[in-house]
Amino acid sequence: MKKNNSTKGADFFLQQKYPVKLLTLNIWGGHLRQPLMEFIKSYQEIDIFCLQEVYNSAQYKISYCEKKFSLNIFSELKELLPKHTAFFTPVVGKEYGIGVFIKQGIKILEKGAINIYDNPNYPGYGPTHSRNLQWVKCVSDAHIFFILNVHGLWSNMGKTDTPDRLVQSQKIKNFMDSLKAPKILCGDFNLRPDTRSIKIIEKKMNNLIRKYDIKSTRTSLYKKEEKFADYIFTSPDVSVNTFEVLKNEISDHSPLFLSFQL
Repeated sequence: MKKNNSTKGADFFLQQKYPVKLLTLNIWGGHLRQPLMEFIKSYQEIDIFCLQEVYNSAQYKISYCEKKFSLNIFSELKELLPKHTAFFTPVVGKEYGIGVFIKQGIKILEKGAINIYDNPNYPGYGPTHSRNLQWVKCVSDAHIFFILNVHGLWSNMGKTDTPDRLVQSQKIKNFMDSLKAPKILCGDFNLRPDTRSIKIIEKKMNNLIRKYDIKSTRTSLYKKEEKFADYIFTSPDVSVNTFEVLKNEISDHSPLFLSFQL
């Protein structure tokens, strides 16, 4: 398979005729709302969006920072994507979490979430909240497959291994091992590629960040040194047509694009 690290605009991908197209992105709470909405609008032909840091009719932001976030971005995205079915999984109250948008035509058999990190002492603000894995069981062209969306545990110690992160990765792996169908796991894992936590997830899965020799998943808006956070993993029975880290600066995370077939 030819490796391709280049970045291309929306028009290139919308001209391609791939069976299933997926895009994952940490939307930064909708901080760059207008560029984000324009980007999503230009990518409406994407079949599956997996998004992290999503507010849903929130009364307040959970971050201490001074940045302005879009507290109703989930509903706004639903309006922008009328041909997609939207699922929101909260991780803080009912107002902040992760979201999946699946285009009509892909049949949804089941959906749910599992807890991968629990913080019962979370004060209501900050990034140390509990974490959930969001999953959807789908059918496309008579093929069953699973989409798994994750926003992994944050740590003020950087993107390295911690005991909680190792447990989190093992929970993710155990759940994936229980799914007897092709699967795509994606999202913001808050992890470096060389961690044991990533190696746990890589067992029986293809790490596309590693396979395609990606150098960074962050945009210039991210000012810290760490260059990795976002990943897509595919099971061996998923055939990858294209994998790209897009150059669009609509967050401090880069969008990851995948086209695949089963």
